[in-house]
Amino acid sequence: MYAYIKGTLSQLFPTHVVVETCGIGYEIQTPNSYRFQKYLEKEVRIYTSLIVREDAQLLYGFINEEEKEMFLSLIKVTGIGPKSALAILASSTPHEVKLAIENENDAYLTQFPGIGKKTARQIVLDLKGKVTITEENSDDLLQTQVNGNEQNQIISEALLALQALGYSKRELTKVEKSLNKHNVNSVDEAVKIGLQTLVS
Repeated sequence: MYAYIKGTLSQLFPTHVVVETCGIGYEIQTPNSYRFQKYLEKEVRIYTSLIVREDAQLLYGFINEEEKEMFLSLIKVTGIGPKSALAILASSTPHEVKLAIENENDAYLTQFPGIGKKTARQIVLDLKGKVTITEENSDDLLQTQVNGNEQNQIISEALLALQALGYSKRELTKVEKSLNKHNVNSVDEAVKIGLQTLVS
């Protein structure tokens, strides 16, 4: 229904962003909302998919069309809902997910919350040969130095984002210890380091 929404990125939350356009604020669920942090108060185009349930109408948003297409492919797999698909994409790029599918790398897929061996096998069975692998695009990061208080706030927000993806308190404790050893400059960077810690 909505191919994309273009407007001002007005707010960031652990599970979603708000984009304002024509006086309307659209609440958009995203894999990792802090990827958009550098665009706060700037104009953005977020590629969207509307999913209607009996009890809600939820708008999901993605940083590019490839991420959106990977999400739509994943939710067609039996046992994969939007939350699991978001967790996979928050922890990995579409390129990495596609490679795992084509290489039948079940172990890679089971690293994400809510994905067991049976579901990982189903992802491979349903999607192998049906996804196109493209060159991976890396997001540019704004590199700025932050002080200790800012770093603590960044880590706190990153842990909230990971909790929203379904990671346990025990896993978050592991991430927090790892993050305290790094000099992180943004929530997005902290989330990425946390996810690498969890899947390593």
